[in-house]
Amino acid sequence: MKLSRYWARTSIRWMDQFVIICSTHYYFACLFFIFIGGYLCIECLSNKSKQGANLVKMLDQILMMNMKIDIETRNTASTGLMKSSTIFASADPPLTLDYYKSTCPTVFEIVRQEMECQVLSNPRNAAFIVRLHFHDCFVQGCDGSVLLDDTISLKGEKKASTNVNSLKGFRIIDRIKNKLESECPGIVSCADILTIAARDAVILVGGPYWDVPVGRKDSKTASYDLARENLPTANEGLLSIISKFLYQGLSVTDMVALAGAHTIGMARCKNFRARIYGDFAATSGKNPLSDLYLSSLKSICPATGSGDNNVTAMDNVTPNLFDNSFYHTLLRGEGLLSSDQEMYSSVFGMETKKLVQIYAEDPVAFFKQFSDSMVKLGNITNLDSFVSGEVRKNCRFPNT
Repeated sequence: MKLSRYWARTSIRWMDQFVIICSTHYYFACLFFIFIGGYLCIECLSNKSKQGANLVKMLDQILMMNMKIDIETRNTASTGLMKSSTIFASADPPLTLDYYKSTCPTVFEIVRQEMECQVLSNPRNAAFIVRLHFHDCFVQGCDGSVLLDDTISLKGEKKASTNVNSLKGFRIIDRIKNKLESECPGIVSCADILTIAARDAVILVGGPYWDVPVGRKDSKTASYDLARENLPTANEGLLSIISKFLYQGLSVTDMVALAGAHTIGMARCKNFRARIYGDFAATSGKNPLSDLYLSSLKSICPATGSGDNNVTAMDNVTPNLFDNSFYHTLLRGEGLLSSDQEMYSSVFGMETKKLVQIYAEDPVAFFKQFSDSMVKLGNITNLDSFVSGEVRKNCRFPNT
């Protein structure tokens, strides 16, 4: 049966709202809509009953009424700070642009100078730092927990399945920290260093500028379990990834814009093997250039055996330049990661597809939204670290 445009629009809209309602602890409502959703799927496929259309309209009205307050609260809070990585505070800890004005006025200059050296020596270092920052903020908020090494009494996040063999750049943060400890001992947190360095990394490879509010404290703890649960994975479905961003107070728009950082990223064979031996040919279509690109990817990443840690660029056109080329890759159906390509190709990606098209056509719009979304990402804070946190002397270990 052919699915009408009306059913396509309403089904996608319903699923997007379903993700919101199920990811914000409306559990009974979630179960209700799962039940109704099953019925709607049957009606949708048969395309025979007007009752299905009426139910969809009714669901839209109920969802909009029930979610209005929650969405407004999230949108307001996400532009400010968060109580933790998942809970909003009524009295948020202050992050300000001039937090170190009197205590360490050269902090931004020191971070910038070191990042200039590191990116000049290896442009890939820019992507390493941006990824570190993202992986830090999605676990306990931006509190430097990702930087902690394992000890007898602390299990860090570095060996979690989402991080192991994936995160690099720790030594860069160590170098910056050592210089700041010489200049301003015990003043600048590792969490702030990482956040500032991520901004400078983007600028140094051609990306946009944004102001970085500072004043974060370093956590004394890390969460191996949350690192596995909170971070999106390469083969994860679109709706699941959206729910993880919403859980952090970030919108679908933030998700698509932040994914644009993959324009300077590299991916391991282990994370794109299923994609290139799966639906890559279907999304890219039959054309000589795509076939050639796919053959190249398969030579880097064999279907079986070794090669899990072989890497290639997620943007094969301008891998060392921060631009909007990544979105053009998705338009061609050549996204390296399944999770990236789903933003354009998934049946549930009506809104994400529009955003991919916008950012592919308008690099200024992409840069503006990326800057705004990076500020929101950096404002995911852990209230516990402000109460019981510290400024680490060594970013790899809590102070003793």
